[in-house]
Amino acid sequence: MNKNELIDGLADKCGFSKADSGRAVDCILDCITGELKKGGEVRLIGFGTFSVSKRAARQARNPQTGATIQVPASKQAKFKAGKALKDAVNR
Repeated sequence: MNKNELIDGLADKCGFSKADSGRAVDCILDCITGELKKGGEVRLIGFGTFSVSKRAARQARNPQTGATIQVPASKQAKFKAGKALKDAVNR
């Protein structure tokens, strides 16, 4: 399912217009992104948790040349599924 299919599904299931559904999906994604940018986390009980993980700087090797390169530190967005979501998927 892509974003447009999600918008269509929301419109069909909830009776919203596609325009309202699109704005709702965009707003939710913007809220989650904004909180992760601040270093926070978003917990949706029963669904899961969006959080930010920090990756330390490290050395790696270029497989083509064999040269050592420095990979800078970065932040990684993570999602951990909640129990209700795991149970629903495994039924």
